[in-house]
Amino acid sequence: MCGITGWVSFDRDLGTETAALDAMTETMACRGPDDRGVWAQGAAALGHRRLAIIDLPGGRQPMSADTPQGTVALVYSGETYNFTELRRDLADRGHRFTTDSDTEVVLRGYLEWGDALPERLNGMYAFALWDGRADKLVMVRDRMGIKPFYYHPTADGVLFGSEPKAILAHPLVRRRVRLDGLRELFTMIKTPGHAVWDGMHEVEPGTVVTVDRSGVHRRRYWDLETRPHTDDQDATIAHVRSLLDDIVRRQLVADVPRCTLLSGGLDSSAMTALAARQLGEHGEKVRSFAVDFVGQAENFVADELRGTPDTPFVHDVARAAGTDHQDIVLDAQALADPGIRAAVIRARDLPAGLGDMDASLYLLFRAIREHSTVALSGESADEVFGGYLQFFDEEARRADTFPWLVSLGRHMGEDTDVLRPDLTQRLDLAAYVADGYRDAAAGVQRLDGESDFEYRMRRICHLHLTRFVRILLDRKDRASMAVGLEVRVPFCDHRLVEYVYNTPWALKSFDGREKSLLREATADVLPKSVYDRVKSPYPSTQDPKYAAALQEQAKDLLTRTGHPVFDLVDPDRLRRAAEREAPMSGQADRRGLERALDLALWLDLYEPEIDLS
Repeated sequence: MCGITGWVSFDRDLGTETAALDAMTETMACRGPDDRGVWAQGAAALGHRRLAIIDLPGGRQPMSADTPQGTVALVYSGETYNFTELRRDLADRGHRFTTDSDTEVVLRGYLEWGDALPERLNGMYAFALWDGRADKLVMVRDRMGIKPFYYHPTADGVLFGSEPKAILAHPLVRRRVRLDGLRELFTMIKTPGHAVWDGMHEVEPGTVVTVDRSGVHRRRYWDLETRPHTDDQDATIAHVRSLLDDIVRRQLVADVPRCTLLSGGLDSSAMTALAARQLGEHGEKVRSFAVDFVGQAENFVADELRGTPDTPFVHDVARAAGTDHQDIVLDAQALADPGIRAAVIRARDLPAGLGDMDASLYLLFRAIREHSTVALSGESADEVFGGYLQFFDEEARRADTFPWLVSLGRHMGEDTDVLRPDLTQRLDLAAYVADGYRDAAAGVQRLDGESDFEYRMRRICHLHLTRFVRILLDRKDRASMAVGLEVRVPFCDHRLVEYVYNTPWALKSFDGREKSLLREATADVLPKSVYDRVKSPYPSTQDPKYAAALQEQAKDLLTRTGHPVFDLVDPDRLRRAAEREAPMSGQADRRGLERALDLALWLDLYEPEIDLS
């Protein structure tokens, strides 16, 4: 894993300007608690914080290689799962290695293949190479955007980092958010390249960004392309299983303790069961962890989103797979703790969270980190195989917008209800979403002869895989890396994504249920209870004490009449939510409270300049 950062300035000698690089590097300490390194030469300075996973003594960074034409230096975050094969290939081509790390394979791979290296990588990664032979910086991000990567052009170069906080630590950067940044903040559409902070950009997934004296240049090395699918049902199921076996095997490789995240749903259960079978062949047991809430299983109330509590299914899988399992049980006090809210906002750099679901994820990861350094997650299977309600909701299918907005609006309410009416009018979020949808939908290629229905479902799948999944991947990465935990996502392997994306919807749902292909491909390792279970999203507390704590915090905020949050939040609307007497156990009841408290704390922590002009 790790955190990377750096500064390129073509008009300076950065070897003499270490203070700024040191400050940027230290913001990444949570991502890399095991080691620290910096490198500076001429126009380039690179910083690295390491979370040691593979080759613990030999993978220190920045890593460099001297050539007759100049030095090439690398800072790398993530994992390359096919590094063993690449290492053999490079060795056959004459390269000699001094470590067993995948980092050195990436460095040597660049020396051999140059900018064509990313096409050869299988993994999750964000890395930057300073190529002193050509005086250029090369920044690369993985195909699905599993690892975050940001950059900020300057007058004579660029600043970059794994997270915005690294860039914001540099004195050249102005902490400003304009209207478009707020629009991105208050919608769940994840515009590619948008970073909310003014002047900052994301390195887009599947992209190489090169910076030289002539400017910034971008090249896409991967896109989600439409291709014919020729396998029948049985062959498709068999191929999915073959891919999953290979993916899980690769992603279990680590020189540190590893575990799985187990929710009792189809995705995490299948992944955990496959991991348990593979490790069992070597006499090892899988450790598994699940999040739960005090009294949730006993007092659970079903709703349209969640028909069953997770815990009974979690325990069925743990017994069947023989895992060493632990439930992480949280109470309302921990979930509502302002200190935890602050930790989540620092992890995200934005008040863009999901309330108690973000707090519980952070607390889960913090507890897991006491036992493991690497965790495998079932994240993204819903996007790949078609598991969300909106895939089967006719209104969402036909809506001329992002389909999850229809579903979430219906079940979770609006968190913008507490904003000032004049701000809401200026933001015009409906127009922003409509523009974003048109851009996103325009990128979906139609297969020759594809029916209108199949094309509509292809478009929905494409939107989830190129927009929605990035929101959840970013959330998972930030929450986990804030406590130094590496979370791997097997279902984001690009080979699986490409294959299943091009499988017709009729095959994805051949039995009329969600994720039919995944269910059948892993049926032999699943308990019957999980095989038959209907999709249930990530859990949310139903404890009314949590909402009551939020109301008290909102009342306290309302006494701070001069707080800058009230330039964004309407105090009368917030007061009505804070004084509501009806029971508030559901997410829709408290989203406005969570949004207002997040905004206030973000303004306190980051002191951004909000430009509404």
